Amino acid sequence: MVHNPAWSASILILGDSLSAAYGIPEQQGWVAKLQQQLPQHQIINGSVSGETSAGGLRRLPALLDSATPDILLVELGGNDGLRGFSPAALKSNLTKIIELGQANGALVLLTEMMVPPNYGRRYSRQFNGVYHDLSEQFAIPLIPFFMTEIAIDSSLMQRDGIHPNATAQPKITQWMEPWISSALEQIE
Repeated sequence: MVHNPAWSASILILGDSLSAAYGIPEQQGWVAKLQQQLPQHQIINGSVSGETSAGGLRRLPALLDSATPDILLVELGGNDGLRGFSPAALKSNLTKIIELGQANGALVLLTEMMVPPNYGRRYSRQFNGVYHDLSEQFAIPLIPFFMTEIAIDSSLMQRDGIHPNATAQPKITQWMEPWISSALEQIE
C-alpha cells in the first residue's frame, strides 16, 4: 500500500495513569514516544491518572467534540479493578464509550486490562472477560495487556510496583505502534 504523506489522522488515547505518564515527565511517556514515531498524525492524550471507566465516559463527549478522532484507543478499567468495582459496571461503561466513539465515526481499539492475582481467580476472570466480550460484540481489535511482561520486571517498574518507569515506555510504544499502524491502514 502506498501511503499518502499528506494524510493525517487524529488519534485519541483515552486512558489512565498507564497512558498519562504517571510519575515520569510526560515527554518520556509512551504516548509522546508514539507521537515521535508517527509525526504526521495528531495524537491527543486524553489520559488522566486515577481515571476509571465511569470518569472516562463522563469526559469522552467533550474530547470527541474537540478532537474529532479518526481512531479512539481505550485504555481504561485498571482503576475499576483495583477498586474492586463490578465487572458489570465496567462492561456497561466501556460499552457506552465504544458506542460513543463509533457514533462519532472513530475506529475504536480496546486495550485489555488485568487485575493483580491477589484479587482472586473468579474476579480476575470476570474482569478480564469484559474486554474479550466487548471485542467480540463490537468486532473491534483487542490489544493484549501491555503490562504483562513489564509488570514482572522490577527494573521496568516504579517503586509502587504498579506504574511502569521511563525505561519501560519505549517497550510500551513498541507494543502499541503496530496496532495503531494497522488501524491507520484501515481508515486511510
